Amino acid sequence: MSRKPNATIESVTNLASGFLKLNRYVISVDRHDGGRRTITWELMERGHSVGVLGYDPNRDEVVLVNEMRPGALAAGDYPFLEQLVAGALQEGEPIIDAAVREMKEETGLDLVDPVVIHPGAYASSGGTTEKIAIVFGKVDTSRAGGVHGADENEDILTVVRPAEDFIRAVRTGEITDMKTLVAGYWLAEHREAQRKPRG
Repeated sequence: MSRKPNATIESVTNLASGFLKLNRYVISVDRHDGGRRTITWELMERGHSVGVLGYDPNRDEVVLVNEMRPGALAAGDYPFLEQLVAGALQEGEPIIDAAVREMKEETGLDLVDPVVIHPGAYASSGGTTEKIAIVFGKVDTSRAGGVHGADENEDILTVVRPAEDFIRAVRTGEITDMKTLVAGYWLAEHREAQRKPRG
């Protein structure tokens, strides 16, 4: 059995603190072929977050939000992206509680029967410590609409899309937000099981 490589943090230096923290790490790392090396690496830290896929099984629709994303703008892309409802986890806050809270804050909708479909994956493990959990739950899209988030200095437009159209947008690359892609592929696999028979 081959050995399992290891890494240890030697020092951490804070470079900037704001909405995001930027820290410089000095890390001692095992080489795969033997020996060790020392690397210096900058990482953004903002805690962990949750993305929420709201689905209406009666209308076969999903609720998304459209918001200006500074990262897309800085990368030279059109910055108003359709994506999952999402937000930061508060210290010690359960994932489900955060999902219910974020859905209410960003769309005004109640999230019913929420379940964690992924407990947390790294957004970009080479650039940030953030992990994003994904929650699925049911919503009533007939009540969806409007702009939300003004009380938190946000400008969030609620968007309702037929599930089939959302899955198409995921598969064709129209959706460019990673957590939304993951949720879209999950829905493509589980959609029929979630739908209620029309009677």
